[in-house]
Amino acid sequence: MVGSIRRWQQRHWRGRSKAERVELHTVVTWYCTPWVFLLTWLLIPLLGGLDRRPVPLVLGGLLLLVGTLQCATANRLTRPVLDHYLGRAKLPAGAQYTSAVLLGLALALVLALTALHAADPVTTRLAIGAGLLPFGLLHGLIVPVRVFLRRSAVLALLLMAVSEVARPDGLGLLMTGAVTAFGALLSLLACRCGAWTLAVLWEAERGREVEARLAVAEERLRFGRDLHDVLGRNLSVISLKSELAVQLARRGRPEAVEQMIEVQRIAQDSQREVRAVVRGYREADLDIELAGARGVLAAAGINCEIHAETVELPAEVQSALGWVVREAATNVLRHGDAGHCTVELRIQEGNVVLTVENDGADHPSPTGNTGHMRSEDHAGGGADRIPGSHGSGGSGLAGLRERLAAVDGSLEATAVGQDRFRLMAEVPLVNDEASRHNDEASRHKDRDTEASGAR
Repeated sequence: MVGSIRRWQQRHWRGRSKAERVELHTVVTWYCTPWVFLLTWLLIPLLGGLDRRPVPLVLGGLLLLVGTLQCATANRLTRPVLDHYLGRAKLPAGAQYTSAVLLGLALALVLALTALHAADPVTTRLAIGAGLLPFGLLHGLIVPVRVFLRRSAVLALLLMAVSEVARPDGLGLLMTGAVTAFGALLSLLACRCGAWTLAVLWEAERGREVEARLAVAEERLRFGRDLHDVLGRNLSVISLKSELAVQLARRGRPEAVEQMIEVQRIAQDSQREVRAVVRGYREADLDIELAGARGVLAAAGINCEIHAETVELPAEVQSALGWVVREAATNVLRHGDAGHCTVELRIQEGNVVLTVENDGADHPSPTGNTGHMRSEDHAGGGADRIPGSHGSGGSGLAGLRERLAAVDGSLEATAVGQDRFRLMAEVPLVNDEASRHNDEASRHKDRDTEASGAR
């Protein structure tokens, strides 16, 4: 049973975006609301306040039947009406005709019970509210607010007049008006507030999609500029030198060979530079990646805390750890439902240790609790990946393994607790870097000791 619930949650809840989850929650709430009022405002009052004579019992049974049909019709129309409000689809003409007929029948039965003195006043007034709600929840999304309020006011006056004729009672007259107004306003607020929230959420979702497409387009432009910068000058030089080599060769000059050797050298340099652009966008800077991860995660609504010791690291170590931060941030965004992420960079026993931990993880590592990767395991292939990641040779654990292996580093991917995931990269510092860091720590400690002695 528990496994079935988890599979349903994975398929119908975690697979949805945040806007889709809010919409699902709203729609389910709208499905349930008419039935709740049918139970609490109609069924229970009728059981206690209806006369046990044959005619009142028949009218009460018909009223329950009509109320049930009202709720079922409202549930059937909820999705089409919401799509109409959000601009996804057009609602067919006369879609609420059946609901309006059922509302008229429900109100007629309530007035009949009132005229026959077959139920106490509280029961009949609550029955009016129970009949209005299934219709009003959806009608408030179809027509403008002013039209809804105007029609509600006219209906309240009409019900007050008819109920006063059927059963003269000053207090009952006020109760009828109050219940009608309450049912109309509750319907309007419930439907409009929920639908307006969904509209704002979907607008924000579309804005994020546009922002993502613009970011991709900007990255393509930047990549194109990099390729132009790398290849533009070199291709021009290759064109000129090859043309010069052709002219020299036609004249039988030996310098043509030297020019072609130069062309070959420039072409090889261009090839290396293009590979550098394609593989790494040159080098990943650790500070830039940390700031970028904080900004990207914050934009996605994920609280990101970064605790980093101030220390100068070799360029190759910074680049490798920068890739770890980038890949980890991407994994937090694309997989699971994280709400908090912590990034920590510290020096420990001559090693620089980078730890990224987040909650809301979908699953532990596919290889088990841990996904150790050390430089000596480089031949292990690309089977290990960050949970849910896709890619090879530059993404997931396989790509990070290659980059950390170049600096004798290791990577550990671990599921922590029920829904937390931890990615820890450890890179040994060279002796002079480690000793310099230790010297700096000793100097800070000496200063603190001297300051304490002076005080």
